[in-house]
Amino acid sequence: MSAPRLSVPRPAAADAPKSPFPPAASVSRHATRHASRHAILAAIAVAFALPAAAFAQTSGNADAGNTGNDAATAGKSNATLPTVKVQAAKDALPGDLAPTYGGGQVARGGNFGALGQQKNIDMPFSMTTYTAKAIQDKQARTIADVLSNDPAVRTAYGYGNFQEVYVIRGFQLDSDDVSLNGLYGITPRQMVETPAIERVDVFKGASAFLNGASPNGSSIGGSVNLQLKRADDKPLTEVTLDGSASGEFGTHVDVGRRFGDQDQFGIRVNQANRDGETSIDGEHRRNNQTAVALDYRGEKLRLEADFLYQRQHVSDGRPVAYVSGDSIPAVPSASYNYGQTWSASQTEDTVGILRAEYDFLPGWTAYVAGGARHSTESGQYSSPYYTDPTLTTASRMYVPRKEDATSAEVGVRGHFNTGPVSHFVTAGASIVSVHTESAWNMSGSFNTDLYDTPQVAFPPSKYYSQGLDGNPPLTSTSLMRSVAASDTLGFFHDRVLFTVGVRHQEIVSNAYSSSTLLQTEAYNDSITTPLFGIVFKPTEHIAIYANRSESLAAGSQAPATAMNANALLAPERTKQYEVGAKYDSGKFGAQLALYQLEKPQTYTNSSGYFVADGNERHRGVEASVFGEVYKGVRLMAGATYINAVQLDTGTNDGNRPIGVPSFMFNLGAEYDLPWVQGLTFSARYTHTGPQYLNATNTLSIKAWDTVDLGARYKTSVFGRPTTFRADVYNLTNKAYWSSTTGGYLTMGAPRTVLFSMTTDF
Repeated sequence: MSAPRLSVPRPAAADAPKSPFPPAASVSRHATRHASRHAILAAIAVAFALPAAAFAQTSGNADAGNTGNDAATAGKSNATLPTVKVQAAKDALPGDLAPTYGGGQVARGGNFGALGQQKNIDMPFSMTTYTAKAIQDKQARTIADVLSNDPAVRTAYGYGNFQEVYVIRGFQLDSDDVSLNGLYGITPRQMVETPAIERVDVFKGASAFLNGASPNGSSIGGSVNLQLKRADDKPLTEVTLDGSASGEFGTHVDVGRRFGDQDQFGIRVNQANRDGETSIDGEHRRNNQTAVALDYRGEKLRLEADFLYQRQHVSDGRPVAYVSGDSIPAVPSASYNYGQTWSASQTEDTVGILRAEYDFLPGWTAYVAGGARHSTESGQYSSPYYTDPTLTTASRMYVPRKEDATSAEVGVRGHFNTGPVSHFVTAGASIVSVHTESAWNMSGSFNTDLYDTPQVAFPPSKYYSQGLDGNPPLTSTSLMRSVAASDTLGFFHDRVLFTVGVRHQEIVSNAYSSSTLLQTEAYNDSITTPLFGIVFKPTEHIAIYANRSESLAAGSQAPATAMNANALLAPERTKQYEVGAKYDSGKFGAQLALYQLEKPQTYTNSSGYFVADGNERHRGVEASVFGEVYKGVRLMAGATYINAVQLDTGTNDGNRPIGVPSFMFNLGAEYDLPWVQGLTFSARYTHTGPQYLNATNTLSIKAWDTVDLGARYKTSVFGRPTTFRADVYNLTNKAYWSSTTGGYLTMGAPRTVLFSMTTDF
């Protein structure tokens, strides 16, 4: 949700009120659901009592300010320019997007969760926000394609299927844990197509205070938020035809309009379809996405409603590969498909979101939002297990799955002053519920090969669960509830911004066997996490920042072989310390961050007990630059170094964690040819260092490098603005293992040639 900017002028304060927030009290690990409900109600009550504490000191000044504005308006009733200036000086509304750097591909602000929509330079965190223009210019089809531009992020496939996963600061983020319009749990689960996406917020670092614990608990090293498109002030009718050299073809229609005497009503509709064979031999994908966004922008009230439908089908997809031997297999040729032709995956997601925001006092805004998702999945999966050059096996696994999720948040944000100190305060509560039903059947194993793959007949089932009649049984439920509050204090005319916040998180989860239908896990615990952050701005364009923050996840369950079998450990608290600097010239920006993340490691110790005594420590340096550094020259580049190590983990003590490269580097550049108006060339070089496949560090993949080239040409066709695009990814058609994240091998995409034509009607 949007929030008033931290740096806007505040009315002068008379007397400093007492802090509206009591000291945070740690709640018992075994806090009951009843107590959590009381905590949420108390937080809401405190949230809506906050303005009363500030109203006495602000109302008089606010009225005086309004009187001045009214007088100015009355004195110039026949002039329109002053009115426009007054409107432009207002705080950004929820539908208003942060401005962009030169080239329009990276935004200067984004959604910072509990703190709302903020300018990046005012925040004590590291975040990069990619825009719809970056998606168009790079012909990015999925979120993984967008994140491939980020030097601190790498992507891979999920465990045994075609789900996308993202590795941020060396920690895996599941696509299940990507938020949509600021809400967890309602994003399409396996993969998100980009036609309806306006912004992609990539937050690097721990974010438990800002966002709460994610449903799957994977938002350890970072988080991703997607913002859906909304009607702009300028009417839009845009049609895109796209395709690939391998045989894919797609269409995308994007229409936006505003209505009413003050353009207070808006509608945005996106419809996209794509079908055909990918650059991987035999792999066929069919995608459909429909999105409708409605909004109302009143003087004090803003309303938003979103509908998103997505259907994806993958046939004969190239899977990940597992290694059960003591050597890494040679990489097959770049486009070779070692999957089975009967393998397939189909997903269907329906999402609805409602949001309201009301300015009930000057500088104070209350908001409420809610969303729901219904998903169905069905997959026939088969991944090879490589033992040695003479032995590779596979099996077939069928998984039907249904999932329903709901998510909601409510809160308040506002400004007040205490003497020379400004305050931006927030308070709110959130809840996420996910209900999952799934089943499975599996065949026996059969022989296969990574380089000359025999196509076997569809193998019969040998093992199976219940619920294969189209009604899979309940396998898990999760409930995440939290309350949060913060105060950002501004000193020396907001040259120094100090943020302190606290979130109390409750995690309730239950698991059930799909074979016996018996409950196998019952988890109910809570934890309180603090946030401390500071920003110092020596000039308008430079900021130096630091933060101490945390990530949260449910504790692990001891395996059946442990002395404390099935014991549930306390919630995992990953601690982060970060310092950095930012530069924002308006045309281009740069970021530098140094950080340390320590995540608890669980293992069975020498006494046979399952414990969380170890740590996985990531110390890193990130540097990036984006925007127009010189007229007609734009960069999207950076480098990341990670020193990751396992500590106090028994036999693996001192080893590097699985899937964490030491060094990553992206150099992306664009150049507008001055002698051919409208023609732009682009290039990108990507480097990723070696990665270990196992915790003992005996197996690893080599470093890899790719080169991408592209061009786009803006012109007019029959009087209509039209843009032609062509891109070649992995120009040299390099064959490489791209990731060991998850303890398996993901193969990099082969040479891929994409082209498109976009016409604005």
